Amino acid sequence: MRALLALNPYFRRYWGRMALGILFTALSSLFQIFQPQVVREAFDLIGTSLALRDQPLDHGHLDVPAEINSWVGWTGIDLDARLNGAATDEDRRTNVRWFVAFYALLFVAFTLLQGFFMFLMRQTIIVVSRLIEYDLKNDIFAHYQRLDRGFYKGHSTGDLMNRISEDVGKVRMYIGPAIMYILGMVVLSVMIVWVMVGVNVKLTLWVLAPLPLMSIAIYYVSDLMNKRGLAVQAQQSVLSSLAQESFSGIRVIKSFAREKLVFGRFRDAAHTYRERSLDQARVDAIFMPVIMLLIGLSTVLTIFVGGLMVIDGNSSVTVGNIAEFTIYVNKLTWPFASLGWITSQVQQAAASMQRINEFLGTAPVINPGPVKSSTIRGEITFEQVSLTYPETGIEALKDVSFTVPVGGTLAITGRTGCGKTTIAGLIGRLHDPTTGRVLIDGIPIREYDLGTLRRQVGQVPQDVFLFSDTIDRNIAFGLHEELSATERETRIRAAAATAHVHQNIMDFPNGYGTILGERGVTLSGGQKQRVSIARAVVGEPRILVFDDPLSAVDTATEAAILNSLETVMEGRTTVIISHRISAVQRADRVLVLEDGRIAEQGTHAELLAMRGLYATLHEEQLLEEQRI
Repeated sequence: MRALLALNPYFRRYWGRMALGILFTALSSLFQIFQPQVVREAFDLIGTSLALRDQPLDHGHLDVPAEINSWVGWTGIDLDARLNGAATDEDRRTNVRWFVAFYALLFVAFTLLQGFFMFLMRQTIIVVSRLIEYDLKNDIFAHYQRLDRGFYKGHSTGDLMNRISEDVGKVRMYIGPAIMYILGMVVLSVMIVWVMVGVNVKLTLWVLAPLPLMSIAIYYVSDLMNKRGLAVQAQQSVLSSLAQESFSGIRVIKSFAREKLVFGRFRDAAHTYRERSLDQARVDAIFMPVIMLLIGLSTVLTIFVGGLMVIDGNSSVTVGNIAEFTIYVNKLTWPFASLGWITSQVQQAAASMQRINEFLGTAPVINPGPVKSSTIRGEITFEQVSLTYPETGIEALKDVSFTVPVGGTLAITGRTGCGKTTIAGLIGRLHDPTTGRVLIDGIPIREYDLGTLRRQVGQVPQDVFLFSDTIDRNIAFGLHEELSATERETRIRAAAATAHVHQNIMDFPNGYGTILGERGVTLSGGQKQRVSIARAVVGEPRILVFDDPLSAVDTATEAAILNSLETVMEGRTTVIISHRISAVQRADRVLVLEDGRIAEQGTHAELLAMRGLYATLHEEQLLEEQRI
């Protein structure tokens, strides 16, 4: 239950609505209390009238209870005169029948008022649960956006999605229906017990005797429900992850004809989920009948003990009181019978909130600095930078130092796994170095506000990701300033032309309005890379980082794109990362990495003259092109 304390700020945010909900709950319960009292008075009236049936008119007096007078006093009707102003025996019987009908109408009126305030109660408390669900989902998603890439490497997409959907849904069931029923149960139970004690303490104690047994059952079952609820939610995350991976990797699955294998994995996970859900359902199945049995025992005790008291001539208990207590016990039936459901919902919500709190309690490793300068010039400096990935313990960079002047072009090449992409991530501050410093314009990169920094860095990642949206919106994703529709379209088309993808886009029936499939599946690999390049250059950033942007294009297209990029790169600091020598040979300076260290550096001509690793890579690529 402690995990649910994290919801207190949300409750305080909507305390006014919650207070109204509590008020409406109290009013609805109050009119539920009145209903059995009307039945009691009707039974007692009928019993008294039967006792006086053969007596003279002047013998005995039918009393109108004070609470009945108070309930209808606003009408101006003299109930006592109405009941006792009979001239004949038939008149008295008519008056009694009139009063029975009056009690029936009063019962209906109280029932309607109870239903009206119950409607208002649901409208306030359920609405609050939806508002808190909205806020909680937004807060979780906003927190997801602040977390660094290391967090996402350690958690599956399915698990992340499950916590913001399934887990928040479980919490909403606690905030809305569960709290509503808890309030109703508590308020109604207190009122009923208060009235019952006022009638007869002994009978009340007999009626409530089974309730301690109910409390013990709830106490022992709650922990079991919590554990099984956690197990069910954890397995739900596994199912979501498997489904998400299968849908995303459907090409690979079909290419290798492994549909049966993937289905088998999902079936096994679904079987485990089914077993855990059945374990939880078994607890619910046992719990509910036990609650109903104890409530039924209370009803039996009401009739048996109350009947003995009436037979023994106990003046504080009447037949009407037995009927009243029986109705009270039945009114307690649903609140206490729902304890099993409420307990289950609360425990599931606690388990889900615990999972949500795990993520909300995860502090981002990459935090923004105070510098929000919008005049970044673009000088990049690495000072003895080393980086070890905490998730794997792999040392990706070792004592790397270099400087790229404003407007300069640096190329980084080397064999696969040498640390090229790591440098790109450090420039955009997707991770921080383990040792050493990265500086932009002489200011440590940690001191920059993340938004300020990243708006000035246009990145083309190695793993191209496009959104399931139109092509123009994918390119415009790199725009940060507000532009008119005409300016926006001009910038998008110019960026597409620079990336040599404009003509490909125009060949689609809907042009720039073409909807891409998930992750840009509509486009070829080369087209996706070129749209990604357009997205990076459309915002006209001061620093451009191209991480192997031309690996999926042919040599002619590569040369055309590089020629176009020269205009965009002019005056901007550019870092080109590629394993292709043809893509890096135009740079002002080339770094050759090997095992995370700078093995060689210089211009293209200088590195070829060294006859080292760079020259070897160049020769290997020339031989490969000749074979093709």
